[in-house]
Amino acid sequence: MKKPNLITLLFLFTCCLNAAAQQRPQYTQYVFNNYLLNPAVTGIENYTDLKAGYRSQWTGLEGSPVTSYLSVNAPIGDNFVHGDATSMSGGENVNSLGRQYYRDYISAEPHHGVGGMIVSDRAGPITQTTISGTYAYHLGLTDRLNLSVGIMAGINRISLDVSQVVLENPADPAIANGNTSQFKPDLGVGVWAYSANYYFGASVQQLIKQTLSFGNKSVYNQGKTVPHYFVTGGVKLFLDEDITLMPSVLFKVVNPAPASYDINMKLAFSNRLWVGGSYRHNDSQSAMLGVNINPAINLGYSYDFTNSNLRTVSNGTHEIVLSLLLNNRYKVLNPQRVW
Repeated sequence: MKKPNLITLLFLFTCCLNAAAQQRPQYTQYVFNNYLLNPAVTGIENYTDLKAGYRSQWTGLEGSPVTSYLSVNAPIGDNFVHGDATSMSGGENVNSLGRQYYRDYISAEPHHGVGGMIVSDRAGPITQTTISGTYAYHLGLTDRLNLSVGIMAGINRISLDVSQVVLENPADPAIANGNTSQFKPDLGVGVWAYSANYYFGASVQQLIKQTLSFGNKSVYNQGKTVPHYFVTGGVKLFLDEDITLMPSVLFKVVNPAPASYDINMKLAFSNRLWVGGSYRHNDSQSAMLGVNINPAINLGYSYDFTNSNLRTVSNGTHEIVLSLLLNNRYKVLNPQRVW
C-alpha cells in the first residue's frame, strides 16, 4: 500500500475508535434534560417543555466535538393537563423541590406524551444529525409511584466533509468519490419509574446496528454503530424545608468501550437557584449552575474540567441549556417530576 493511502486509513481508523466510545453526543446537563437519554420522560411535566442546548467540548483543540440540540415534549390527556392532583395552583410561591411537595404528593393521572428533537454533533470532519420523534405512556402504579414507557424513532444523517481531509493523492480510493453522506434509521426505548423523592430509569439508544463506510469500495473504512445502554437513578434529601440535596448516578455501556459512570450532586435553594457538581469516570469533573428566572424561562450552565490526557491541549468544556415552560398554566418555576 502506498503511504498516502496508509495515512488516510490511519486517520479514519482513529475517528472510528473515538466513535466507538462516543457515537452519540455526550452531555453534562442531562440532569436538566433526561429526555435526551430516555424517551419515557416524554410528557412527564404538566406543560410543554422546550429546550435548546449548546456544548463545546475540549475547547482550544482543533476539530473538537460541538453539539447543539432543540427538544420539545408535551403531555396529552385532559385529566392530567387540566386536573392533575399535584399541579401547583400556588404558582411561583410553591416549591416543588421542597419537603411540603413530598408530603402532599399523589401519583399522576394516566396520560400520553409526545415529542421530538433535532441534534447536531460535529467532531472534526464528521457530522451526525439526528431527527427523531418520541412517544410515552404514564400511569400510576400506586398512590405515590408512577411508571412510564417510551419509544424513540428517527433518522441519522452521517456526513464526511472531505474538504477538511488533506490528501497527498486526491484520488485516494479510501474516500475519493465515496459515500460521504448517508442516512440511517434510528430506534430507542426506555422505562422511567418516579415518585416524589426518587426516580429510576433505563434506556437504550441506537438499537438498529448499521454499517458505515465512506469509501467507494466496501473493503474501505467500514465501521458499525452499536447500541448505547443507560441506567440512571436519583433521590431527594431534604436538608431544610426549602433546601434539597439531589444526588444521582448514570451508568453507560457502549461495547466495546469500557463501561463508564457519572456521579452528580445538585443542591436546590427553594425554587429559584440550584448549584451542582459532577464526576465522570476517567474523564472530567464538572461545575453546574441553574436559575429559574420566571415561570417561562429556566437557564443552566456547566463547565467541565478535563482530567484525561486531553487536559494538556484542552481548555475544558462549556455547556449551556435554555428551557422554556410553555402553556405553564400553574406558573410553576421549575420541573415537578424531573430534577
